[in-house]
Amino acid sequence: MAASSNQPARTEPRADAARLSPDDVHHLLVPGTATAAASASLETTLARLRRDRVSRPTLYVGAGTCGLGAGAGKTLRAIRTYLADHKLDADVVEVGCIGLCSAEPLLDVQLPDRPRVSFKGVIADRVPALLDAVLAGSVPAEHVLGQFRTDGLPAWPDVPCLDEHPFFAPQTRWVLANCGLIDPTSIDEYIARGGYRALARVLREQTPAELCDAVEASGLRGRGGGGFPTGKKWKFALNTGATQKYVICNADEGDPGAFMDRAVIEGDPHRLVEGLAIAAYGIGASKAYVYIRAEYPLAIERLIQALDQAKRYGLLGSDILGSGFSLDVIIKQGAGAFVCGEETALIHSIEGRRGMPRPRPPFPAVQGLFGKPTVINNVETLANLPLLAANGPQWFASVGTPTSRGTKVFALSGKIARTGLVEVAMGTKLRDIVFAIGGGIPNGKAYKAVQIGGPSGGCIPTQHLDVEIDYESLKTVGAMMGSGGMVVMDEDTCMVDVAKFFMDFIQRESCGKCIPCREGTKRMLEILQRITRSRRMEKGADALLRFKGVMYMERLASVIRETSLCGLGQTAPNPVLSTLRWFRDEYEAHIFERRCPAHVCTELLHYRIDTEKCIGCTACARHCPADAIVGAAKTPHYIVAEKCIGCGSCVQACRLGAVIAE
Repeated sequence: MAASSNQPARTEPRADAARLSPDDVHHLLVPGTATAAASASLETTLARLRRDRVSRPTLYVGAGTCGLGAGAGKTLRAIRTYLADHKLDADVVEVGCIGLCSAEPLLDVQLPDRPRVSFKGVIADRVPALLDAVLAGSVPAEHVLGQFRTDGLPAWPDVPCLDEHPFFAPQTRWVLANCGLIDPTSIDEYIARGGYRALARVLREQTPAELCDAVEASGLRGRGGGGFPTGKKWKFALNTGATQKYVICNADEGDPGAFMDRAVIEGDPHRLVEGLAIAAYGIGASKAYVYIRAEYPLAIERLIQALDQAKRYGLLGSDILGSGFSLDVIIKQGAGAFVCGEETALIHSIEGRRGMPRPRPPFPAVQGLFGKPTVINNVETLANLPLLAANGPQWFASVGTPTSRGTKVFALSGKIARTGLVEVAMGTKLRDIVFAIGGGIPNGKAYKAVQIGGPSGGCIPTQHLDVEIDYESLKTVGAMMGSGGMVVMDEDTCMVDVAKFFMDFIQRESCGKCIPCREGTKRMLEILQRITRSRRMEKGADALLRFKGVMYMERLASVIRETSLCGLGQTAPNPVLSTLRWFRDEYEAHIFERRCPAHVCTELLHYRIDTEKCIGCTACARHCPADAIVGAAKTPHYIVAEKCIGCGSCVQACRLGAVIAE
């Protein structure tokens, strides 16, 4: 697949770049197959690939989707132009997102005998001055994020370490360990940092049953939202007799505000490939699918490259590492339907049918893709497996809470100072994520809520900021883990409007198969729309219908939750129920007072002109479609409330801020 149009062409590897051969990989992963001389030579190559030390300046640019969106493509071109103009011999490496998306574009510079140092906000215009300074031995303090700890190299003076940055210090980076550090198009760099050793060890030392036991003992639960114990799911498939079994990676990331899977695949695709192979071995599958959104072109490109490289090195295909285990991986691109995140709908889509859920049982682990036993795990679940298999179940279970082990990756976005990817140990308090890692609410605004779990989740208010992030604790406050989207909201957010947004999303994405979801979500959306509607927009019995809908809203939500066919429909009312639970006063203001306290619902706003500020420029009157503004030129104007339709055109037209919305 061709690269996306805004992605700069990649530079071909240098002729003198460190490389591994298929034989090197075999010697490395299969003990006792290499001579002493070959082993020594191999270690030298691996050290060069890890780039703990470099022989020439090396520049790393964050070229994931978020980086490219922030201008990393132009930064790359500016870097190459600078190197050409100055005739400098340097390496340019495109890496994925390290997680701090709000600081993009990111540029790391590593000089011979010096640690790698990271800079933020390096747009194209800043490249020449920055490189002039760093290549001359000086680190500009204005844009520095921090330097990487490197044993045996003298640290840059007065430059903090990157792992001490408030965004990174509280994190426990397992799944994201390589993201932003390595070249995602290089299998050699992944192997140099320990990649595929876990797969080799599992194939050599464990039976599928022993592997399932280890995964179950680790306490790993599905990171896609349901939180079902992974090892138990694997055992269902392993113990079901069949000549063909399948593993499916669910990379259909459809939640608004979620981008964890995309970033992992773009930044470290081989971790997913290795985890997928381990999972396939654990249940006895010989074929795997990666179901990924077609809207992720860069992630798909990275994944295609990774699969080709793994097959070339004998890590996919027939008789992997001489173990007798074989695996083929197929990429299936989804069309962006939210419902295809549900596992039975996803299976139907792969089979070429319409993506619609089916009743369960039978569960996919017993009868799934093409009627065969099938295990479906999401990207993050599979990305945990290499570390789990390499270090053992006790190591994995040592982090987290008694019922939620390991770490969890979140996509932190919304009204937050530092947006990006965050990976924390289970049990971390929500307050620590929002205020310590995320830097709190910008512009002096107050925290209001965090929407966690996407359309199936809920909003967590101020009084529950100290809730621990694990599967059980979140349920006590009306939320759920979900896939990991975390949207922060400040005091200017209307929670009724938030509920309406998610209900509109769910209603449009409903597959329409079952009546409770198809019709129930539509009715709930209509109720929310009526709540946010002005009296002047009502006709006939609209006011009566409005109150009738409000009275039945909670009952309707219960019916949808209890009778919908699939998990998506059953959790569809959650955004409404959670906002109604914690922000009932806002609903009451909308219902009884026809007022939006956050001044977001435009139909409920009332406008007036501050006569002290108005200079009579007539801009507001000229832009008013209802002729509701009166006043002579160069004298204060007034709004006739009976004629105002609440469109807000006057607010946009007034450059003095004299029009006030209340």
